[in-house]
Amino acid sequence: MPKGYVILTEAINDPEGMAAYSRLSGPSVATAGAKVLAVDEDVQLLEGEWHGNRTVVLEFPSADAARAWYESDDYQRAKPVRQAAADCNAVLLSGFEMPARRA
Repeated sequence: MPKGYVILTEAINDPEGMAAYSRLSGPSVATAGAKVLAVDEDVQLLEGEWHGNRTVVLEFPSADAARAWYESDDYQRAKPVRQAAADCNAVLLSGFEMPARRA
């Protein structure tokens, strides 16, 4: 089963509010068995346009696990704090598993 990923782009308006969000959301990420793969305030745009001044990439055991985390009661308590502190985009995507090669 492929892993699941949540990518957030954040235009932070209230750094203290985002710090509060991190304290609230952190335990829910750990409980979901996720890993924080990247938190970057200096992404290198290669093409097109990018939103925000910080990008976060979370890895979950599966896309179902990512969706369950996002919809969990614990995360639902943290989400409004993020939404008040930043303009965000969030996406959930399934990882890719290379098909087995025929011998």
